[in-house]
Amino acid sequence: MHTVRASDAKNKFGELVDRVQREPVRIERHGRGVAVLVSEADYAEIEQLRLDALRAKIDRGLADFEAGRTFTHEAVFAQIFNEIDNG
Repeated sequence: MHTVRASDAKNKFGELVDRVQREPVRIERHGRGVAVLVSEADYAEIEQLRLDALRAKIDRGLADFEAGRTFTHEAVFAQIFNEIDNG
């Protein structure tokens, strides 16, 4: 992945738009990453992957529910608080 400073990204935005058609570009400010610029096609693919993952989680949850594998909210919160307390 190519990396540029934020000031260079601002000054050479047209070149950056061309470059992201080939690869993502990481933008840094004061030496730390603040953004990644990607093509519209790459963004659409990323969003589709996220949507597919969410649908898979929902399907697993529905299957668990239909199979009777459920928990009360008290049990869920007890587990969460236990994990927080025991870090």
